[in-house]
Amino acid sequence: MPFDFKKEPLYRAGRQPQIVQVPPCSYLAVRGQGDPNQVQGSYQQAVSILYAVAYTLKMSPRNGHFIAGFFDYVVPPLEGFWWQEAAKISLRDKSAFHWISVLRLPDFVRREDFEWAVRTAERKKKLDCSPAEFLRVEEGLCAQILHTGSFDSEQDSIDWMSAFVSEQGYQTDLSRTRLHHEIYLSDARKVAPEKRRTIIRQPIRLSETVKTGKFFRVIKKTSRREVFFECYAL
Repeated sequence: MPFDFKKEPLYRAGRQPQIVQVPPCSYLAVRGQGDPNQVQGSYQQAVSILYAVAYTLKMSPRNGHFIAGFFDYVVPPLEGFWWQEAAKISLRDKSAFHWISVLRLPDFVRREDFEWAVRTAERKKKLDCSPAEFLRVEEGLCAQILHTGSFDSEQDSIDWMSAFVSEQGYQTDLSRTRLHHEIYLSDARKVAPEKRRTIIRQPIRLSETVKTGKFFRVIKKTSRREVFFECYAL
């Protein structure tokens, strides 16, 4: 049975927000800017490059390239890191987005394997894969939640997750080095907007107001659900 990233804990977020420690991960990546919905735009071109290189790596034994520690795996779901230059992010102004579109790589893939895959994909697919890069990301402490619905309705889930983070004694820690992260469990080309499943992940850090407090755990009941919160007594 091929290894499937979607069955791993970091890809199994639920509707209840959770705090996770994300280990360093390797990705295939293509950077860009602009509206991801633009037909034949830079985002769609980036996705084409990613999958061309990703499937070349997956099929590397059949192409005579043998990677130490290789095992069969399912190509992971598409992911993306997003930011805007403006102080306040606007989900509606998609033209202002900067993005890094990525696909997770198994740990056995080395930089030299990536470089081989780029060359091979270019030759076989007749596609310029030079924008692809081997990216190592250390996200560290994060909060994540499973959002079901259109991309335009993500703010509701982000607000709910932010409230959860605050009640746990943390705060969102977005910056140019710690980015908003989305994992697309649904194929947007095949799934209706209201049924799309997206993991939303954001970096967090301990709130300044609780760094010297004492830790304790409580159960808080809300109108929506019963939630375990990690709290601090000041």
